Amino acid sequence: MLTTGTPLLWSIFAGFVVVALLVDFFAMEKQGAHKVSMQEAAIWSLIWVAVSFVFVGWLWWYLGGTEGNPVADARALEFITGYLVEKALAVDNIFVFLLVFTYFAVPAEYHKRVLMIGILGALVLRAIMILVGAWLIAKFHWILYFFGAFLVFTGIKMWVATGQEPDLGANPALKWIRRHMKIAPGYDGEKFFTLHNGVKMATPLFVVILLIAIVDVVFAVDSIPAIFAITMDPFIVLTSNVFAILGLRAMYFMLAGMHERFHLLSYGLAIVLVFIGTKMLLLDIFKIPVSWSLGFTVVVLALTMILSLKIPPRAAAK
Repeated sequence: MLTTGTPLLWSIFAGFVVVALLVDFFAMEKQGAHKVSMQEAAIWSLIWVAVSFVFVGWLWWYLGGTEGNPVADARALEFITGYLVEKALAVDNIFVFLLVFTYFAVPAEYHKRVLMIGILGALVLRAIMILVGAWLIAKFHWILYFFGAFLVFTGIKMWVATGQEPDLGANPALKWIRRHMKIAPGYDGEKFFTLHNGVKMATPLFVVILLIAIVDVVFAVDSIPAIFAITMDPFIVLTSNVFAILGLRAMYFMLAGMHERFHLLSYGLAIVLVFIGTKMLLLDIFKIPVSWSLGFTVVVLALTMILSLKIPPRAAAK
């Protein structure tokens, strides 16, 4: 599978991510456990978006000098489109994270550390799944049709399920964890394990970490085929995915308090998934330009967000 990723580019990207994570960790340790304000979340969200665009701007400049402007323009557009799609799909992650935190009554000051650990796990899992996906596509071209059909099915399923409150208590993963692990009745600060009546048990915070990791794997099954429908270049797939995830924690704190205001956004995401799945199914018949994908995604998501603000939820409309 052809890729723009040279050893130099992979090294620079890895260094970029490590530095970004170290800065984030340092800021988190310096601030300590505290409830993140909307202002702080908005600032960090802007920082992560700026960092992502600094990277793609540098990549565009570098490829323009080594591969030529057409290649640079194409890869930059693929990165931006993939980044936007992954950011949009991450909104559903955020709402499920909020459900998990609410179900386990996780104190607000602990959310930040849980999400940071969850993001680190997500980075590793996404990298593995993307590399496996790239290998499968290189070996078996027909799997693209499977990915496309899966995305169309997922989009339809998301549309039908929109507005239905998921029952976390009936979640198979949570049931399995409760059967195989001793869980303490309460929290012990930010500890993952504690002693309760002389018995070592996992704290509810550890269970939350496990569920966050499981949630990300489930959502990665949707989002990774979606990004491969935009570009087949493993370097662009991984970089756009990683930069979208890096800003997930800040985006959570910014959107957690207003998730009900964008109640129609899931319909927009469902439409985008069906569109991307259809694009993948038509790959050998008609190749939909990346610019069309970007424009379609922006218009659909913007429209559903605007309509969410103008049309009240059904319960509130009574």
